[in-house]
Amino acid sequence: MLVGLDEVLQEARQAGHGVGAFNVIHLEHAEALVGAAEDAGLPVVLQVSENTVRWHGSLAPLAAATRALAEQSPARVVLHLDHATSRELVTEALGLGFTSVMFDGSTLPDDRNRAETREVVRECHGAGVAVEAELGEIGGKDGVHAPGARTDPHDAARFVEDTGVDALAVAVGTSHAMTERTAALDLELIAAIREQVPVPLVLHGSSGVPDDGLAAAVRAGMTKVNIATHLQGVFTGAVREVLGADPRVVDTRRYLAPARDAVRAEAARLLALLALR
Repeated sequence: MLVGLDEVLQEARQAGHGVGAFNVIHLEHAEALVGAAEDAGLPVVLQVSENTVRWHGSLAPLAAATRALAEQSPARVVLHLDHATSRELVTEALGLGFTSVMFDGSTLPDDRNRAETREVVRECHGAGVAVEAELGEIGGKDGVHAPGARTDPHDAARFVEDTGVDALAVAVGTSHAMTERTAALDLELIAAIREQVPVPLVLHGSSGVPDDGLAAAVRAGMTKVNIATHLQGVFTGAVREVLGADPRVVDTRRYLAPARDAVRAEAARLLALLALR
């Protein structure tokens, strides 16, 4: 069933649990992730990023398919627009039935980021949709999620107060697109931000965090945990295994099905790990 982000995150935050948020790039991802939520008996956030929209050339077809899978499933599924920098794309997503939006104004000057985020919140809340956002770039040329970047707890609290967002992505030691799980998180900082910020916290770049680090982050106060590159590696590894074993394979279903199954199993495991089961 299709549900809202705020409902899922507030429930998890109160229980001290985490929620997995995984990227949908094509239909097999959506099938795998909805199946994982069913297997784990836990909610899941299905994320379609602006980069993926650009790759497909449009949002509507993938959104429609993902939404249909969510609506037909007994699992609770959030349909989330991720890292949207385009206000027009946010408006389109609302019309397509997305139940949450992440507006990314992190490359904007701070005052403009706050102003535009506040406007997005007004639009989305008017449609009953929750908004995730993040502060601007701090800590180096790689932006807010460079390994050395750190979010100031007081600034984070002010940002939430200024904008009215429902969830906040913070910088605590991760970086996007990591292919090795070697990131070391600042758990004391997570706890400090959790004390100051009244909304659920979001960890981006979580593919680089090992299992024990993910669980520790949730215990310290993280609620929504975004994992994309790691599951991409699982998918691609399964494809390579099939094609490597038999170079004569030409039917795409022969390698996409094992890849889908592998992602389903790993995503279900991660959902349980984040729920501290």
